[in-house]
Amino acid sequence: MTVRKVLNVGGNSKAISIPPQYSDFEHLLLDIDPTGKPDIVCDARKLTTLKPNEFDAIYCSHNLEHYYRHEVSEVLSGFMHVLKEGGIAHIKVPDIKSLMKTCIEEDLDIDDILYTSSAGPIMVLDVLYGFNKKIETSGKDYFAHKTGFTEKSLFKALKRTKFSKVYFSKKKLEVSAYAFKGKPDLSLCKLFNIK
Repeated sequence: MTVRKVLNVGGNSKAISIPPQYSDFEHLLLDIDPTGKPDIVCDARKLTTLKPNEFDAIYCSHNLEHYYRHEVSEVLSGFMHVLKEGGIAHIKVPDIKSLMKTCIEEDLDIDDILYTSSAGPIMVLDVLYGFNKKIETSGKDYFAHKTGFTEKSLFKALKRTKFSKVYFSKKKLEVSAYAFKGKPDLSLCKLFNIK
């Protein structure tokens, strides 16, 4: 039996868990920062330099917003390049529409704390522009957020890149897309409970 492969784009380190749906996949980590010991050190804008049609899935959690708006199509085109026919790109991004709604409803200022994560307090500013503490301590601007998404804008970007089918799920402050290359692989649909 062939083992399916997932490319974790911008996941920082394999110490950071990925969704349990990928437990039977061979997990390859791609990151621009060699510190987390990725399997592939590469800028996600350069995915077209990798072998084509190699992965059954791409997992990209809170990375796509780290590129300028005009660069998003390069990253998504790279996803299409490395995905097999029927493969899925599983993308999570901050939901800026939900963030704006929360700020208005809760009367939050830009430097007010939204929530506390394992990394510490997260301000409104951090969701918009990237986790300030990480940017400051690393000195690396690739940790900064350079664009933002709503479900609608992410859908448009995925359709422009010719993903055939796109499905969404949402939770507070986050939108997840499940985008397929070509005819969706039914086993992947079942795995992610996509109907």
